[in-house]
Amino acid sequence: MTRTTFNRLRSVKDSLPHGSMDAIAQELNITADEVRAYFNGEGIADYHMEAGPEGGIVTFSNTRILEVALRIAWEAKNNL
Repeated sequence: MTRTTFNRLRSVKDSLPHGSMDAIAQELNITADEVRAYFNGEGIADYHMEAGPEGGIVTFSNTRILEVALRIAWEAKNNL
């Protein structure tokens, strides 16, 4: 299980370059709407949100979308 704050998850989303939702979806063979829902905490299995600091605590077990998003954000920041 992975835990983070909702604000941190939104920060990752906000750091992604334009078109990243589609790129993540294509890489993982899912829809861009599923990627958007992941970052918005909507309708995702194994995704639990509870009240807490910084927008609440998010707990999830599937980190594939987050891992790809972090890689894309890092590559964009480092101009790779």
